[in-house]
Amino acid sequence: MTQPSSSLVQFTPFASVVSPAFWHALTSLKIDVLRLSDAPIPVTASYSVGRTVHDRETGRDVALGCTIGLGENAFDKVNRGNVAVTSGGVLGPAETHEGGPPLVVKADGIFKNFNTIEEFKAADKSKLFNEVADEMWKTAITTRSPEALTKFIMIAYADLKKYKYYYWFAFPAFLSKPAWEISPAGLTPADKQFTMPQLMSIHTALANRSHHGPYFLARPSPTQPSEYEVGAIQEYDSFFEGVASQQQVIGFVDPSALAENPGWPLRNLLAFLRALWPKTAQGVRIICWRDEIVPIEGTSWKSRFGVLSQPSSPEAAADAAERPSAVGWEKNVQGKLGPRIADLAPMMDPTRLADQAVDLNLKLMRWRILPALDLDKVAQTRCLLLGAGTLGCYVARTLMGWGVRTITFVDSARVSFSNPVRQPLFEFEDCLDGGKPKAACAAERLRKIFPGVNASGHSLSIPMPGHPIPAGSVEQAKKDVETLEKLFDEHDVVFLLMDSRESRWLPTVLGAAKGKIVMNAALGFDTFLVMRHGARSSNANGTRLGCYYCNDIVAPADSLTDRTLDQMCTVTRPGLASIASSTAVELLVSLLQHPDGINAPAPPPQASTDLSDPNASASILGLVPHQLRGYLAQFRNIPIVGAAYDRCTGCSETVLQAYEKDGFDMLLKAFNEQKYLEVLTGLDKLYDEGEAALQDIDWAEEEEEEE
Repeated sequence: MTQPSSSLVQFTPFASVVSPAFWHALTSLKIDVLRLSDAPIPVTASYSVGRTVHDRETGRDVALGCTIGLGENAFDKVNRGNVAVTSGGVLGPAETHEGGPPLVVKADGIFKNFNTIEEFKAADKSKLFNEVADEMWKTAITTRSPEALTKFIMIAYADLKKYKYYYWFAFPAFLSKPAWEISPAGLTPADKQFTMPQLMSIHTALANRSHHGPYFLARPSPTQPSEYEVGAIQEYDSFFEGVASQQQVIGFVDPSALAENPGWPLRNLLAFLRALWPKTAQGVRIICWRDEIVPIEGTSWKSRFGVLSQPSSPEAAADAAERPSAVGWEKNVQGKLGPRIADLAPMMDPTRLADQAVDLNLKLMRWRILPALDLDKVAQTRCLLLGAGTLGCYVARTLMGWGVRTITFVDSARVSFSNPVRQPLFEFEDCLDGGKPKAACAAERLRKIFPGVNASGHSLSIPMPGHPIPAGSVEQAKKDVETLEKLFDEHDVVFLLMDSRESRWLPTVLGAAKGKIVMNAALGFDTFLVMRHGARSSNANGTRLGCYYCNDIVAPADSLTDRTLDQMCTVTRPGLASIASSTAVELLVSLLQHPDGINAPAPPPQASTDLSDPNASASILGLVPHQLRGYLAQFRNIPIVGAAYDRCTGCSETVLQAYEKDGFDMLLKAFNEQKYLEVLTGLDKLYDEGEAALQDIDWAEEEEEEE
């Protein structure tokens, strides 16, 4: 019979506290690792001793909640492969921080994320709860270790488009029948039951333990009776051997700060003790340890002490080893059993929101379609765009769509009134007062579109063959070339997007000499050319792909002087530039995904896209052609392969070696001397060789037919 003066123990349940950093980590984990998997994964939380704050107005101590917290390091135990998920945040489990903050307890849990809100709502929560509760009890009883008793469950659905997260915690707590009762004194301040040296000795022992579990045993020291020593629960029999029952103390790190209500962890500890030591654990002396620091003189310890007992019951003794019933689903803010909602959108930094959202479409590709897609390789590719006109604007936008973070423009022009309707990075205001410099204006607009992009612009004239440099401008031209060379060194890919043929010559030479990926795009009225320049070395097939100039039998010359109005402007169908630009970027990304990279061979005609076909020469995105000729009038593209030409004025070894040997002096000759490149490469002799070949042909004259 329960004595009238005794009362049932009321336990303070856990309240979850989830930091925004946890949801950011979950977002990364969901997109990069979990994807469509809803398999349970490990998660780690932590809790510390109960805390109070002093209310200056009332002079009373106000107890804070019995909380357990999750931060962005909650997923540290998840096997992510090579994917990096941000970590930091929540105070880590003390047992992994030997010598770290004492009395911080880790709690291992099971996290299950559902792919749709309907699945989250329809989940069999009872089944999941009982599975975890069974595992907790079985592990604790089998290993005789109470560490498993702090396990929890968290289910969630993450709406990554709206940054809204639905979640529900369960902290399984085992019911005791009959219920535990507390002595008439209730929970009293610990310093009324223990001396200051005894409490100090417990505090020191807990702080110095290499293992900071939530539970411990305490007894008077055999050598220093004025002090207590601490042991592990697993040592229950040996630790208390020969110790009087009134001196046997069982303690736990108590996350509750309420004077009369111990925290949730004690509930499972009592069921555990009753199952393993049913005779000696009918009555226990409990210390609820709530102190982090030694109290100063004149104050008291926050820890509480009480004597708990369970009325004897034959049925309870017989079933002590069986897993008791359990409860523990957390109530929501309305005090009802139901999930909670974390809406991060209003509180998130817009820049961080954009940074996470901009890659969402790309990462979703990997969930079902392209698991092997290497997005990091694309994002880390530094792109130099020579030309910030129609092609440059569209290329930049498509690069950002692929997640490229470094984009640099080079252009010497200013925004004119004809530009904004065709070039999507410019607006009417950019044309006023003579127009803004195109390169800087385009870079500024990219940063406005997406603050996470590293965009910059350089107003720079690229010297060209056929355009002699006056003596007074040689030093400036030399500085421009040096700037361009430096930009090539700082980037991985160069796009040639200029509006004249000769302006592409110097970048072609620099790209070949420095081993850069060079992407070329050029427009006609209803046709376009997109190509990747071949690498300087031969590819796996033993061939070397050509560059923009490899089909020429003359050196690039002045094509800009003495032109009519229609020749001064790029006269092309309005939709062609966006098609050509997108094609150029898609070709680049396919090349980056190819195992041979810049040395990828061109696919043969009618090539297969099956990666198991050794002749396919494809990346995971498909074929990686050398050139694409687009015909908008017929709405078709034709892949073309062009071999490198040993007399090419742009990429031949003769030109590259001359540049590497003489540097700017060689370039200056190419700019100023009309026949220099033809003489250097031997193109000047090509005509003579052709004439000589014609002399060897025996031309037969046919007799005139008679009428």
